[in-house]
Amino acid sequence: MFNDRTRGETPVPRRPDGLFGPRAVAWRVHGDVTSMMVGGVAGLMLQMLHPAVLAGVWDHSNFRTDMQGRLRRTARFIALTTYGGRTEAEAVIGRIRRIHDRVNGTLPDGRPYRANDPTLLAWVHLTETTCFLDAWMRYAEPGMSMADQDRYFAEMAQIGAALGADPVPHTRAATRLLFRTMRAGLLYDDRTREIMRILKSQPTKTMLGRSIQALTMQAAIDLLPTWARRMHRLESRALSRPVIRASTFGVAQTVRWAFR
Repeated sequence: MFNDRTRGETPVPRRPDGLFGPRAVAWRVHGDVTSMMVGGVAGLMLQMLHPAVLAGVWDHSNFRTDMQGRLRRTARFIALTTYGGRTEAEAVIGRIRRIHDRVNGTLPDGRPYRANDPTLLAWVHLTETTCFLDAWMRYAEPGMSMADQDRYFAEMAQIGAALGADPVPHTRAATRLLFRTMRAGLLYDDRTREIMRILKSQPTKTMLGRSIQALTMQAAIDLLPTWARRMHRLESRALSRPVIRASTFGVAQTVRWAFR
């Protein structure tokens, strides 16, 4: 699922000489497959509410025809920067920066955008890190201390800053403030609706795969803040939440058992 075998990719081995090391909070958060999938999808839903971030994907990527590939590349980036050696992590960060340098265009309303705009990168960083951590806390470590939450954001700030994001939050409190600041620039339009439709209708060959995909989508919607669900015209019915959360937790436990 997470490695493109046609390109010779194999799972990234955990190395102690990377950006973080075995004692980092990011090592335990990013190592849980189910919560990372749920958090990743929720993060995408938040990202696409920013018109300039969405425009960069819309105009310059094959996201609409190869969403699985896009998700796989994102997972690969997370794996390399979290668990790879420092040289590997810095190399993939540099490659992403060079790609961003070539991505620019014009929004439907005529405003220009640049993918290496620090504010746009800050939104992507904010949504990803927040959703990854929130999913981890919901499905793996609900009693996580505020100190460890702050450590996670401080660790991930290294990657955000290296990619050129600004501002980059270093604490949970700072993420909440940045969300409030950036919400004014968000928008739900026809492009957002189309990407959401594609996200919901990814082809899966097996019935089990379809079931897990549907559950992941529902868990991601449930993870979104209320204001984001309202912008997406999505509902998270109170009566169905316990079922969604219990089912997702069951899948998470099964995957953890299988990996062990």
